Parts: sequence; structure tokens; C-alpha cells
Amino acid sequence: MHTTLRSSLLSLSLLLSACSASAQPSMAPEFPARSAEHWINSAPLTLASLRGNVVLIDFWTFECWNCYRSFPWLNQLEEKFRARGLKVVGVHTPEFEREKVIASIRDKVRAFKISYPVMVDNDHAYWNAMKNRYWPAFYLIDREGRVRELYVGETHAGDAQAREIEAAIEKLLAP
Repeated sequence: MHTTLRSSLLSLSLLLSACSASAQPSMAPEFPARSAEHWINSAPLTLASLRGNVVLIDFWTFECWNCYRSFPWLNQLEEKFRARGLKVVGVHTPEFEREKVIASIRDKVRAFKISYPVMVDNDHAYWNAMKNRYWPAFYLIDREGRVRELYVGETHAGDAQAREIEAAIEKLLAP
């Protein structure tokens, strides 16, 4: 029984690896928010204006513990790679109605010491465009605007996921 299950899981894993290896990265959809009221720490951005940079998009919501526990690492990451061409963009997509109050989102951005741009996605337009399902979710976008990686879950400096994300950023930033 265990051997059959192990063999089936191995076959499934190999199939998924082959499919993902052959799949072309998709272009990241453009940010839908165009008005200044839906952007914090920045004028409205477009992904087109960020081309030439590696972009890390962080989907978060302020009542998500896993999200705000990841901010210290994310702030360090942004500082570490900023000069080399990494742009971090937060996307605040609320889970609850009470998380849609823009003044409260601004307060949380200050409280969490977030200095990078944050797009307010109260209608879940970008969440849906990216087909996202997780908080926090980190999408790594290459210099041409293609989604290269998706990482999900709380991340801390030095943990396995942080090291994996940082290695992927290094690879995308390499000349």
C-alpha cells in the first residue's frame, strides 16, 4: 500500500515538474488601480512603467497574521535589492469589509513601516486578474513583465522560503 502510494506520488510529481518546465511564463496583468486614492507611498504605477526591473508583488491584508509577520523580512529584502533593480509592490486585498477602509490601510502601512508602494485592491480586481488565492502570496515578475514564480505563506529572514525567493531574485537580477 505505502509503496503504491509513494510510486503514485512520485509519478504525479514528475508529471507536474515536466508540465511546469515546459510551460512558458505568462505576462503579469496590468495594475487596474489608476487613481491616486488607491495607491499608498506612490503615485499610481503601471507594470509597463516598471519594465526593466524585477518586481515582487506581495498580496496581503492587514488582519492576516502571516502577512504582517512577513513584513520585517520583506522590508529587509526591498532594502537589500532596491539599488540592483528590485521593486516591491504591495497589493492590499481585504478579506473582510472592515479592511476596506483606506484610512485604516494607511495606518497599517505606517505601523508596519512599509515604504514601498501599496495598491489598494478593495474590489479584488488584481487578486482575480492574478488568479490569486492566498495571503500572503509573493509573485516574482521578471524584467520583461512575466510571472516567473509564486511563493505562498509566512516568510522570515533566513528560512527556507526566504532563501529560495532571494536566490530567484538574484538569478533574475543577474546581468
